[in-house]
Amino acid sequence: MLHLRELLETARPGDPTATATATATLTLDERRRSRLRLALDDGREAAVLLPRGSVLRDGDLLRADEGDVVEVRAAAESLSVARTSDPHLLLRGAYHLGNRHVPVELGDGWLAYEHDHVLDDMVRGLGLAVETRRAPFEPEGGAFRHDGASHAHPHAHEHAHGHGHGHDDHARDHHHGNGEPAAGGSHRHS
Repeated sequence: MLHLRELLETARPGDPTATATATATLTLDERRRSRLRLALDDGREAAVLLPRGSVLRDGDLLRADEGDVVEVRAAAESLSVARTSDPHLLLRGAYHLGNRHVPVELGDGWLAYEHDHVLDDMVRGLGLAVETRRAPFEPEGGAFRHDGASHAHPHAHEHAHGHGHGHDDHARDHHHGNGEPAAGGSHRHS
């Protein structure tokens, strides 16, 4: 089993120690986990053992203790893609999804989120056209993402985030872009 503990900052051209020798195709949920047992695309077993809060992106390179370098690939997932040529409608859709802490990928005239028929109805009700497709999902990292992994705030956390409800009022898990929901809808910080 490979032990993947190091996320390489960037691959330097010509650096043989940063050349991928294997790939791992992972869903967004898997790429959000800092501890994960998985099968590489070639069938070998590996364990991801990264610092808490690490979120892997398509194309990231992980170095194993054993010397191998594994390239992360985003797996195709079931997505809802909302389209409009009206920038105001697109902003409204992104706002309402973000207000529900839904991870969103943004593009020119479109936004995508993990498929959910209830959210599809809401977005259609705002005036956007929604279709379902399978594709890799790379949502925005979030405003509280620091150096790719941290979820720390530079201040005490005895307040709401200005979104009209306390942290115990969530019907969904609580996300701020670091990829790790707080257990039971409450918020934990280290």
